[in-house]
Amino acid sequence: MNRILRTAFVYMLLGLVSGLFYREYTKATDTLGVDSQLGTLHTHFLALGMLVFLIVLALDAVFSLSGRRSFTVFYWTYNIGLLVTVAMQAVRGILTLDGQDPATTTAAIPGIAGLGHIVLTAGLLALFVALRAAVAERRSETAPRTPVAA
Repeated sequence: MNRILRTAFVYMLLGLVSGLFYREYTKATDTLGVDSQLGTLHTHFLALGMLVFLIVLALDAVFSLSGRRSFTVFYWTYNIGLLVTVAMQAVRGILTLDGQDPATTTAAIPGIAGLGHIVLTAGLLALFVALRAAVAERRSETAPRTPVAA
């Protein structure tokens, strides 16, 4: 559970730092008010990073998910997918603020971002596998037991 809490904390820090970076970068490049992907980077870190892992922390406290193999798969694939996705979002945002059109600069950015989304989705599926097994286990533990006739 500590690992989940630390992960949520790291994503909170990344969210705050990326918001600060956006503000300072747009001031330094005189692009305040220009719409770009960089402006929503901090929201993605806070919502998809910090909030998701705080919810997972609560689920782990109730269902003891962290000991399951499928939970380990979720943890690593979700983190990798999220980091790849927001990294491409940052690259696209910086290119936009620098006056380049990311759509015409390279096709690699949306392609890699798409791969990040796929890995993120695989991580979420692994979380649901872990949850399903934990709920089934909890149900079997709390099911009424019928007495055996002697």
